[in-house]
Amino acid sequence: MALNVFANVVPSDKAELESWLRAPTMPAGLVQRARIVLLAAEGHGTGEIVTRTGASKPTVIQWKRRYAEGGLAALDDRPRSGRPKQLDDVAIVLATLEAPPEHLGVTHWSPVVGPGASDLERGRGQCVP
Repeated sequence: MALNVFANVVPSDKAELESWLRAPTMPAGLVQRARIVLLAAEGHGTGEIVTRTGASKPTVIQWKRRYAEGGLAALDDRPRSGRPKQLDDVAIVLATLEAPPEHLGVTHWSPVVGPGASDLERGRGQCVP
């Protein structure tokens, strides 16, 4: 596939992408992707988009290509590989509401040793001696 993928953006997609740029709660990755697609639609080349967005050349090419192939839906994150999360956030919060185990020799939770040090997972909350 050619590196100079032209992003032909339909008006409804353009309006949506522009709203992503203004939304304060929009994830930064989606904002960057919207900016890349909009700049491509304005006719800017890959090098110019790299300069304006700070993204790498392969990143710009990837998002232009994905938009061209799948529209707005293709700009969303794809599922990631790897082991699924096995900790329950509620269990972690509940564990921090109780005093740390005596064998840790600490009096309260802190950023060094947390509920993970006992039976949840190391590094998820911490204790101070």
